[in-house]
Amino acid sequence: MPKIEIDANHCKGCGLCIDACPKKVIVFSEDINKLGYHPATPKNEGCIGCGICFYTCPEPESITVYKEDKSA
Repeated sequence: MPKIEIDANHCKGCGLCIDACPKKVIVFSEDINKLGYHPATPKNEGCIGCGICFYTCPEPESITVYKEDKSA
């Protein structure tokens, strides 16, 4: 099952990944990161692993896309 991970401490809360996600599985967190922003956070249920969020994000290494679960 595809999923994404977002490094909350690199995210600046711009929301570009949230707007770009075709399945709308990314939302803003209610928590505040070390930079003082509400970072994006994945719901992951319904993620198709398309990578649009990864390519849209202006912060290098903030989003990692997994096409399948390697632990299974």
